[in-house]
Formats: sequence, structure tokens, C-alpha cells
Amino acid sequence: MTGFPLPPGSIIGILGGGQLGRMSALAAARLGYACHVYAPEPDSPGMQVAAHRTVAAYEDRDALARFAGSVAVVTFEFENVPAAALEALAGLVPCRPGLAALATCQDRVAEKAFLGRIGVPVAPWRPVETEADLAAAVAELGLPAVLKTTRLGYDGRGQAVLRRPEDLAPAFARLAPRPLVLEAFVPFAAEISAIAARGADGAVATFDPAENRHAHHILDLSFAPARLPEAVAAAARAHVAAVAEGLDLIGLVALEMFLLPDGRLLGNEIAPRPHNSGHWTMDACAASQFEQHVRAVAGLPLAVPERHHDAVMKNLIGPEGMAAWPRLVATPGVVGHLYGKESARPGRKMGHATRLLPRGALAGMTDEAALGPL
Repeated sequence: MTGFPLPPGSIIGILGGGQLGRMSALAAARLGYACHVYAPEPDSPGMQVAAHRTVAAYEDRDALARFAGSVAVVTFEFENVPAAALEALAGLVPCRPGLAALATCQDRVAEKAFLGRIGVPVAPWRPVETEADLAAAVAELGLPAVLKTTRLGYDGRGQAVLRRPEDLAPAFARLAPRPLVLEAFVPFAAEISAIAARGADGAVATFDPAENRHAHHILDLSFAPARLPEAVAAAARAHVAAVAEGLDLIGLVALEMFLLPDGRLLGNEIAPRPHNSGHWTMDACAASQFEQHVRAVAGLPLAVPERHHDAVMKNLIGPEGMAAWPRLVATPGVVGHLYGKESARPGRKMGHATRLLPRGALAGMTDEAALGPL
């Protein structure tokens, strides 16, 4: 088996064929690596740029074994890949991040318990198995509150805001799989995220935190760096570094956080892979989040994560996003990225565009001024 660090020409396996896998494969190619993408969908964005492809179900043990035999290391581009698939691969080829990190981040109860153990504050929460559990949890935490599935939730899926007692029964009946988790409603001032890479040698490098805006539960805008007091930004970096170290992770991890009006941060969700709110790093940093991810899983030294520009990233969602593409791609100072998806369905992430600003300029700008042509 090839040793680490991987020499140029090695093949990195990626579970999942979405846009995060696509951008990881492009970053790997720049570092001299080829990528083998394994996914059930033949026309996925990652497949379009992969040097090697396996189209098969995640439950196909024979296909997984052949995949493992063709690569030097395996990583994944989304955390909803079945843990059993990674478990099957782990005995055959190094997997970075590993099964423990994936299992923790696939389950919101395990995730919140983990954050509490490593000292990252979270909103009050309770596990919910039955309607009686839900009633008891609401009695403790009060309303409004947010009821969520513990698995398979993203972009607002798998959750319901409970505002009145009569909301409880319909929400419990609709949400699955169970158990669920009830979280106290957080009156936050802003949503921010921070991203850290952790190498095989234990070195950790963190990007500047980003300030995020959502529309219809999907990330719409990220402002980087987040316009925060320096002490709050430092706390965000420390929290995501603690997550990377606590998971004993080799790769990349993002931590979504709520900023409270008093300046405190509450951890919300962990993503053990590149993150939508880090796409700005592709154009505003010498080494992007995708390059850091590849460097970590390949055993290379991490790059310095310093930014050379401030940035505003806008997701291009559905038909409206694609309608804006011709204008944005023609605008000086805006860098566009499309993901190769044919069908621009409502709510589907088709690409993103990043406006670059001089370093330090964002701090004194309103949202409107910072968005400019976006």
C-alpha cells in the first residue's frame, strides 16, 4: 500500500458525487492527484471531473471492495453516506476522516453530546423518543422550540418550529426517522461558521469565520471575514479547532454557530467535510478549503489559511440563480463557479459567485454595499 504523504499520481477515493466532491477533485488535480469518485448517480457533478468513476450503490460490498483496491486513501464529500459503507472500506484502505467522526456527525444527539464534552456550548436540548417525551421536553424548554430529526437533515429538511401546543402532535407525526431532538429556540443575532483542517501530524489550521445569511433554510450569502469583535472571532476559531481535535479528525470540519446578542457563541451543527460557507476560500485565499482537505487526507503539510481578499459569496439557487449567471460572469471583481447540473430545480444549488473586495474593506461596509452586483 502506498505510504503517506501520497506521492504525485496517487489516486484519492471520494465517496459521493456532489459539488463538494467535484471541487475537491479539481483541487486534488492541481496537487498532482487523480480522484476516483464512487456514487450511485452517473451524472453527478463529481463524476464529470473525476479521473475514475464507480457508479454503484453504497450497499454494494463487491463494488466497494474493488473501489478500495484502486485507491490509496478514501474520503467523503457529504456526511449522509451510510456509515456501513465506510466501515466496509476501513478494513481495506485508510479512510480520512474515519468512521468515528462520521458516526458522531450523522446523529444530532451524539453530536450535541460530543460538543458538550469538549466544552463548546450548545442550546438546551432534549432527546425525544415518544409524544410523551416531546411534551415533557417542551415543558422544560418552553416554546417556541425546534424539533429535528437526529439523522438525514440538511438545508432545513427534517425539522419543524413549534410555536403553540397544538403544533406538537403534527410535527411529531411528520418527522422521521426517530428518535428526534428538541432544541430551545435561540434568539440569535447572527449565524456564523468556522472551518478547520487537521493534518495527520495533528497540526490544525483555521480559516476566518464567515457570517451567513439563509433564505428558505438554504444558505444564501456568506460574508468573510465575519464582522465580529476579535475576541468573538478567536472564540469561533478555538471552537472549531476543538472539534477537529476532539474527533481526532484527519481532513476538514466546519462548525455552524449561533452568535447571541451578548457575544456568546453556541455550537449548532458539525460537518466533517468541505462546507458551503467556505466556498469563498476558493478565490480569496491562496489555498482553498478544498485544497486543505486534500492536503490533510493525502498526508501533506497544511497550507497557511490566510486570506488575501475579503469576500462575499452568493449561492446560485434554482432557475433564479441560473438567470443571474450571464450577468455575474461578466462582472469585474466577481468570480463564478457552476457545478455542471443540468436541471435548475427550485431550491437546487447550481453554483456560486464570489465578489472579491480589498482586504479589510468589508468591516466598514453595510450588507448592501458589500453585495454590490451580487
